[in-house]
Amino acid sequence: MKKFTRKLAGSCLFAGALVLAAGSMAPAHAASELLLGYLSASTGPFVSLSRSNSIAVDMAVEEINAKGGINGKKLRVIRFDTSGKPAQAVLGLRKLANDDKVLAIIGPFSSGEAGQVFPAAERLGVVTMPMASSAPKLAAPFAYAFRNTMNEGILFSSLLKTIKQKGLAAKTGTVAYATDDRISKIMGTRVLPGLMKKFGIDVTGEVTFKLRAFDFSAQVSKMNQNPSDLVAVGAPPEAAINLVKEMRRQGHKGRIIAGSTINDPDLPEKMGAAGNGTMIPSAYYAGLDERTKAFDRNFRARAKKAGLERIRSSQFDAQSYSIVLFFANALKTANISGDPARLAEERTAIRDALKAMKDYPALEGAITFNAEGDALKPVYILEMKDGGWTLIDTHQPPKS
Repeated sequence: MKKFTRKLAGSCLFAGALVLAAGSMAPAHAASELLLGYLSASTGPFVSLSRSNSIAVDMAVEEINAKGGINGKKLRVIRFDTSGKPAQAVLGLRKLANDDKVLAIIGPFSSGEAGQVFPAAERLGVVTMPMASSAPKLAAPFAYAFRNTMNEGILFSSLLKTIKQKGLAAKTGTVAYATDDRISKIMGTRVLPGLMKKFGIDVTGEVTFKLRAFDFSAQVSKMNQNPSDLVAVGAPPEAAINLVKEMRRQGHKGRIIAGSTINDPDLPEKMGAAGNGTMIPSAYYAGLDERTKAFDRNFRARAKKAGLERIRSSQFDAQSYSIVLFFANALKTANISGDPARLAEERTAIRDALKAMKDYPALEGAITFNAEGDALKPVYILEMKDGGWTLIDTHQPPKS
């Protein structure tokens, strides 16, 4: 019995030593690192974009840490692969928030994912910030939802203003959109036709297709029965490429226009001469100034080393980079400690710091978040010319 008692006492002392050791390690961890989560998509439909976004996130983290970090602490990012699936994005959110105890979360990428992540993040009291989601008013109902994107309505309105101001042919328009993608369908059924009518453009036709469609001959044949000056596309870049090539093959001369959904730095090369005249709004232009040019050079070198197919920096890469800077600024402004005992309090302080942020000098331009959680930033109107994007107009951020 005495031997058993001594063994039990020894076990208790050993267990107690482990608890003390673990307790002594926790403050050291909290004191040395500030954790961010990242809902990326290393597989699935957004993989090509997400891989390059990840490079931009790493660039920002490395730059911040090279300058001494934030409040004397290093920044570290913990990733979770959503595969571009909304349900998996919610699982990732819970894992990052509950298990990893991150302070805020970069992503997810798409409006489909964000539509399910935002309410779940609201219940957990943790900020999430996508870099591509742009479905109108998606973040508006939630206090912890922010997007480093602009409402597609604002972006497309800016494009139509430029078309009208420059006197380009715009009497008639056709809408072409994918029916099996949330943002594409919203663009095709609401944003594109609604704003075209508002700007006095007669919407004379509509054609639909699936995201993975390759043959657009039937759609273009329908369009050719009543040709239009403009063809507004609600779809990712790949569909726009196949559509415009079939349009030119069948002799349709309409100008392709779109919101940010087809914004791809490689699009001019992929479309070729068939795409000349295509116009889009963008929140980022790589050739804008010395800062954007330096970012693009660094990004290209890293993307090439990583073996990515696309090495030019995109709007979504710039926005991913800036999200890290926004969080870093909020962490510094709110004097975040990373103490696990203050996690809920500090997550809310990050939210409040983002809401109070005014004219932050981001890569894309001066940025403020509006009451709906969206970034207000300059809009750059780009036109496809001779195998590249040319900046033809700039619109300053809306007031609210």
